[in-house]
Amino acid sequence: MSREPPADEALPPPTLEATETVFAALSHDVRRHILQLLSHLGGELPSGYLAKRFPHSWPTPTRHLHVLEAAGLVSVRREGRSSVYRLERDRLRHVVGGWLVLLDPPTPELTWRSSGQRSVTKGQPR
Repeated sequence: MSREPPADEALPPPTLEATETVFAALSHDVRRHILQLLSHLGGELPSGYLAKRFPHSWPTPTRHLHVLEAAGLVSVRREGRSSVYRLERDRLRHVVGGWLVLLDPPTPELTWRSSGQRSVTKGQPR
């Protein structure tokens, strides 16, 4: 389960490994559909309910749920012989949001400038 930090505690940016793992998990349409089901139907659902939503045989949704669990996007709680899956919204928001921040336009302070001489001077022929 994810721990929600206090409001004044900033999370470090997600690691490259975390980003790769989460985006790999999100790369399959069935896994994205599972996350949407969890999100829209209360955040926590039994594995049997999730499996019935797909035309695949039982091992296929189970395999997708394991990929999502390994990526930290869902957590599982055992109730007797059944499993209940919970969406880990904070992890999803942190990793995907951290990646989206990288697409923000750079500020003047973050714009890379060469420290060397220019190879071509403006206005002069080559």
